[in-house]
Amino acid sequence: MKNSHRTVRRKASAITIDDVAAHAGVSAMTVSRVINGHAGVREGNRERVMRSVLELDYRPNPAASALAAAQHTCIALIYTNPSASYLRELLVGALRGSTRAAAQLVIATWDDLGTQARREAARQLSSSVAGVILPPPLCESKDIVDEFLLGGIPVISIASSHFSDRVSCVRIDDRQASHDMVSHLISQGHTRIGYIKGDPNQTASAHRWQGYRDALADVGIAYDAALVQPGCFTYRSGLEAAKGLLALHTPPSAIFASNDDMASAVVSVAHRRGLEVPRDLSVVGFDDTSASTMVWPELTTIRQPVAEMADTAIDILLREIRPPSASARGIVNHVLPHQLVTRASVSRPLRAL
Repeated sequence: MKNSHRTVRRKASAITIDDVAAHAGVSAMTVSRVINGHAGVREGNRERVMRSVLELDYRPNPAASALAAAQHTCIALIYTNPSASYLRELLVGALRGSTRAAAQLVIATWDDLGTQARREAARQLSSSVAGVILPPPLCESKDIVDEFLLGGIPVISIASSHFSDRVSCVRIDDRQASHDMVSHLISQGHTRIGYIKGDPNQTASAHRWQGYRDALADVGIAYDAALVQPGCFTYRSGLEAAKGLLALHTPPSAIFASNDDMASAVVSVAHRRGLEVPRDLSVVGFDDTSASTMVWPELTTIRQPVAEMADTAIDILLREIRPPSASARGIVNHVLPHQLVTRASVSRPLRAL
């Protein structure tokens, strides 16, 4: 009889969260949310889980639960069509942060999904992840953010200049960073400065453009719309913009492209036209990705710490997912410092304009 009791106790103690999930017909993540009192679980699923817990006599070990939370928290990083150099920095930081925190990282690309398909993908993902990281342009999509928030999934945006009380964010001050770059060019004697905008669907683009205008206004240089070209944060858009600027009757003595990929394209167009950078044309970028050091001369640029931003985003998400107390939850607006990195792509203009 004693042996029989010992067998029953061993079986009861051997019941796992996966057993409860299989019995209830839901995911292990759903069971974890129910047991830990998290929101975002359908009432029917909550009832099935609690019924299975009672029927299986599941008794979670607090220490084991804490370890499981640390090891099985799943975070999704979703991106669409960033430049290769930007994506590399993003992944390095996210992988570093998730490894340090013993969290699982799911990486998904939604390049080929339309608007409705992305919303459906967000709904499906909400059942299997504990938090989501969204870089631009997805973090600018209200529909996508709403889908995750309706599912009770905390979201953090990276590199967006838009802050709300709904979603945490990690960013730099894009407006000030752009202002710093233009002020640097002015300090070198440039007064006719061309500018290539970023993706119009991203708030950072508008802030960088405003920083350009602010710096000109600070020293009394009139804003000239002819010196501003549209761009889309792509190398190809940088090519077209550079051709337009250098075709002006009086071309600029310096061009500020609002990311490194477009700035690299400017250097390429300048070389094709027989212009020497920086003697005939100074060129600067933004981000300090690997693209900034893969051209000749290497680019003066603004360092946006993309890897550090992704790493920090993991930490902020985990504080939301695993708070020490309910009062520890909250929306975070985390601004990291940027840096002006000077290299060989800038010199004083040959003549005053």
